Amino acid sequence: MRVSVRAATVAATVMVLGGLAAPALAARSHASATRVKVIAVEFKFTVTPSIISKPGAVTFTLVNKGTIGHDFKIAGKKTPVIKPGKSVTLTVTLKAGKFPYLCTVAGHAAAGMKGLFTVK
Repeated sequence: MRVSVRAATVAATVMVLGGLAAPALAARSHASATRVKVIAVEFKFTVTPSIISKPGAVTFTLVNKGTIGHDFKIAGKKTPVIKPGKSVTLTVTLKAGKFPYLCTVAGHAAAGMKGLFTVK
């Protein structure tokens, strides 16, 4: 009986400590991401900054200031299409290099919603 009480106490302690550590680790990884703002309008993006010097996690915040839906795709990942006045974030891990980005809504990239993002 004593062994099972001890085992239950150890299991409960591990669960509590694990529950406390997980949010702290998650917060740390997002806190260190470089933040980039992406403004979408018809038919262009404004990306600020467009060049960063720190490879690693980059969080893009897409803000749709246009009048129709837009999305943002970079490094094989993309946001959902968002309505005018809405915003969404996308976090990707980037090495040094140049990364093409675009809006995947039909015809938008061809109309100018594309560019290159640089990580030095």
